[in-house]
Amino acid sequence: MLHQRAMCTSGSRRRVLAGLASITAAFLLAASGGAYAPLARAQAAAAAPAQSIVDTWQGTLHVPAAGKDLRTVLKITTGDKGELKALFYSIDQSGQGVPTTSITFQDKVLKYAIQAYDLSYEGKMSADGKSITGTSKQGDNSIPLVFERATQDTVWTIPEPPAKIPPMAADADPSFEVATVKPAKPEEQGQAILVRGQKFSTINTTLTALVSFAYGLQDKQIVGGPDWMTTEKWDIEAQPDTPGTPNDKQLKSMLQKLLADRFQLKFHQDKKELSAYVLAVAKSGTKMNKNESDPNGLPGLFFTKLGVLNVRNATMADFSQLMQSAVLDRPVVDHTALTGKFDFQLKWTPDESQFGGMGIKVPPPTDAADAPPPLFTALQEQLGLKMDVEKTPVAVYVLDHVEKPSAN
Repeated sequence: MLHQRAMCTSGSRRRVLAGLASITAAFLLAASGGAYAPLARAQAAAAAPAQSIVDTWQGTLHVPAAGKDLRTVLKITTGDKGELKALFYSIDQSGQGVPTTSITFQDKVLKYAIQAYDLSYEGKMSADGKSITGTSKQGDNSIPLVFERATQDTVWTIPEPPAKIPPMAADADPSFEVATVKPAKPEEQGQAILVRGQKFSTINTTLTALVSFAYGLQDKQIVGGPDWMTTEKWDIEAQPDTPGTPNDKQLKSMLQKLLADRFQLKFHQDKKELSAYVLAVAKSGTKMNKNESDPNGLPGLFFTKLGVLNVRNATMADFSQLMQSAVLDRPVVDHTALTGKFDFQLKWTPDESQFGGMGIKVPPPTDAADAPPPLFTALQEQLGLKMDVEKTPVAVYVLDHVEKPSAN
């Protein structure tokens, strides 16, 4: 999966700090926010007609770039109206079932997709109805995948998913009890800020990126500071001193305390008129789905490739912060007045002015007929949002003091 400068939570949900990891790992799925449903015992072959697609299917995904094989299970059922439904499992990575976004079976051809991972599959059932031969695609990568119909004797065991950690008390003011800060290895690829359960970590992340995330800033809002803030990168591992999963505010508060303690970060706030992107609702109205299932959960924002952004359980402030820190070259000011949290996918064709916050040079666009539209067109067509450039007062953080962290 691609990630940089967004934050990832796993167990139930994942958020990636706008960074971009190597696409060679694009087929390595992590646990998503779908509700877990245990995989039932596979049906015996005689329990359903051989040509029925409703059953448990399993196959091994060979991922040469990752140097490993991943066992994949697809549990297909029907809904109340007879429609097909499915849960997808990558059982060598997690026991968490991921619901497919869409699934069809026509003329012996199975198709399904998981929008959050930009993942799709198409395969044809064999004449005897015991296997499906096809291709799994994620982003620009395609890998052959053959599913076999599972039986009582061949069905794989689905591991138990990680236990869900209850939320941290809403009135808690946590700090990181234990934290290690080390220079990243020179050959390390990608950048990420991750939360897995209670464990917080960063990978190959600059201090500027950490400050941007902790305070919800765009790089232009950080004034002053030495050059090494944007060039030297750090790996951090930390554990809160308070039980439970922190909410977004608590997580950023802990990171702010860590930056003050380990980097001796001190600053004062000011206002400055800057050229900014103003995010607003388009005349067509919004086209996003509200997420009301986990109001206290951490948001999840991550890229599966350049120009494919998946958003789960995120506010417009979360979306604005990601766009200004990872994609755009100036601050993004949220004037949508939209409340609550949203789920959506945004696909666009990036241009050379974008993704500077991730340290990525965008390749020239292709002339493919099916290429997504430019960013601002995609915002209106897919989300019902718009962005206009305006001069507006923006909060800036003026650095007064900062030091490289001492050895652990």
